[in-house]
Amino acid sequence: MSYDKSKVRKVLDAVKAAGRDSLTAPEGREVCEAYGISVPKEGVAGSAAEASKLASSMGFPVVMKIVSPDILHKTEAGGVLVGLKNADEAATAYDTILANAKKYKADANILGVQVQQMIKGGQEVIVGAISDDSFGKLVAFGLGGVLVEVLKDVTFRLAPATTQDALSMLDGIQAAEILKGVRGAEGVSREALADTIVRVSQLVTDFPEISELDLNPIFASKTGAIAADVRIIVNFTPKPARHRPDEKDVVASMNRIMKPKAVAVVGASSEAGKIGNSVMKNLINGGYQGKIIPIHPKEAEILGYKAYKSVKDVPEDIDVAVFAIPAKLVAGALKECGEKKIAGAILIPSGFGETGNIEGQEELQKIGREYNIRLMGPNIYGFYYTPSNLCATFCTAYDYKGSTALSSQSGGIGMAIIGYSRSAKMGVSAIVGLGNKSDIDEDDLLLFFEQDDNTKVIAQHAEDLKDGRAFAEVAKRVSKKKPVIMLKAGRTAMGAAAAASHTGAVAGTDKIYDDVLRQSGVIRAKSLRQMLDFARGVPILPTPKGENVVIITGAGGSGVLLSDACVDNGLKLLKPMPEDLDAAFRKFIPPFGAAGNPVDITGGEPPITYINTVRLGLEDDRVHALILGYWHTIVTPPMVFAKNMVQVVNEMKEKGKIKPVVASLAGDVEVEEAAQYLYENGIPAYAYSTEIPVEILGAKYQWARAAGLL
Repeated sequence: MSYDKSKVRKVLDAVKAAGRDSLTAPEGREVCEAYGISVPKEGVAGSAAEASKLASSMGFPVVMKIVSPDILHKTEAGGVLVGLKNADEAATAYDTILANAKKYKADANILGVQVQQMIKGGQEVIVGAISDDSFGKLVAFGLGGVLVEVLKDVTFRLAPATTQDALSMLDGIQAAEILKGVRGAEGVSREALADTIVRVSQLVTDFPEISELDLNPIFASKTGAIAADVRIIVNFTPKPARHRPDEKDVVASMNRIMKPKAVAVVGASSEAGKIGNSVMKNLINGGYQGKIIPIHPKEAEILGYKAYKSVKDVPEDIDVAVFAIPAKLVAGALKECGEKKIAGAILIPSGFGETGNIEGQEELQKIGREYNIRLMGPNIYGFYYTPSNLCATFCTAYDYKGSTALSSQSGGIGMAIIGYSRSAKMGVSAIVGLGNKSDIDEDDLLLFFEQDDNTKVIAQHAEDLKDGRAFAEVAKRVSKKKPVIMLKAGRTAMGAAAAASHTGAVAGTDKIYDDVLRQSGVIRAKSLRQMLDFARGVPILPTPKGENVVIITGAGGSGVLLSDACVDNGLKLLKPMPEDLDAAFRKFIPPFGAAGNPVDITGGEPPITYINTVRLGLEDDRVHALILGYWHTIVTPPMVFAKNMVQVVNEMKEKGKIKPVVASLAGDVEVEEAAQYLYENGIPAYAYSTEIPVEILGAKYQWARAAGLL
């Protein structure tokens, strides 16, 4: 794609020199033309006679609009007339528009009246761009007219957007079907619309001073897309660049923090009930094998460990310091840690940004950058890294090892993660508290976990993203190797307000988060429980080789609910079932059962029916994933079902038939033990739920699609 940047620069320089913050319509047109964005034929008239001549030269009907840097909302000012059919109407319209504009704003600087070819027919759509505090430049797309205002049916992507991103935007609105043509209407040119989106996204990337851009409406037809109206707002005050350390430096620091050889506890205490005492006990009782160094101004020894007045008095190197002192003492101690060349400070104390003490938090950031010491927190519970038996926290110790790394912005959520992990027997590699995120945030953790062999899946709870663009860029790469799951809190206006008061986070527009996370290959969880279920189930499911899902159930009612759950989670049932496969299933099920998909074997069947049908589903290469619906009967007790399913899945694995299998168990309390047994043997299974197992399978599919594995 070719772009004339010098032409745009010339226009923007003129706008800046005039001290304006918006472009006139002719300037907007010039900018669009420079970037190959289609606009109608037009010209600016300085008199009624000129308007008449211009209109005649481009052909009727025409639209006429006031051109004034002082009148942004032209329709409101009576400055727009449409459907003018001849030269006389154009001349009269010129005088009317001028009179209306003077009445609306007597001192407005009027540059003339724009005469524009009127576009006939086509679907009205909007393409725009905005500047977001967290994500930077975003390109937007939606249907024009009332739909965009009432339904807020708009989708966003990071700019610059690729053609693939742009095409996904056309499918990403609720009214996507309208673009394909409904009720006899013609569909629009997807290529032309995608091309416009890409060009707009490149324009705002190349010229950051364009803070807002609206092409509204664009008339899209099967032959092209023409922007009938252009609105461009500019801001020539550059935003200060965000501090972004080099990725190699981040990984080097994070490795020292998460896998330290020596940990100092600043504010260590012998007194039970104090945070400094709890941290010491967790480090000792957690089995950490590195050096534990208590720091206390008066004590010579704490819990059997030699204590020092300051980290500067410690003869050996220290990798990380855990702070358990009042907020007012943190800055002084942090400076000493910086002078000692400690890699990271774990700032447990609260009393900073979350209470309005922005100045105090900024002082810590300044010290951190000056001495190249990374800050975790403040206002956190600390962190756990199980491969090192490291519990750098005042919460309960946790040592159930696994390959899932979790982080949270909230201490309460961190404890929920620990409790669920223990209850569900889900091992973790790490649990990290981020709190106010004065420095270390989600993308720093992604960079560490990306190269951490002990971590296979990353799940993060966030109330905001300080630098959403940095997160998205890192997540796009990391999510191709390891699933990244995010629970973004503050989805609603009330939730966003609570987030703002809780951690100094202001939750951004939820739709932007939703779209950008999807663009980055991140699996978004809707609830805390869902994040935890995804974190537990997604890593143990094998990656599917195709989209065809088959449901095998002992209960017709479960089959209906499981089918609904498939639709809700973007899963495609194998339909119609191939005739030969349908016949093969029928051989194993009673005549009053139902083949097709779901395959309903009915409730009174013995274990062999489950075994035969599941084996058939695993054997056939046209089936890519199985959802099992079990119904508790005395004929096939829960543990009999569970052990048989594990046996048949393992038997098929040995033959190279490795497919994701999830199970929903309906029955009495014995199904809980059966579900746990299935889970421990690689089959995510849930008692009393048809939704959760299908959500987990859907999350695995979402990840596999985004990572390009399907």
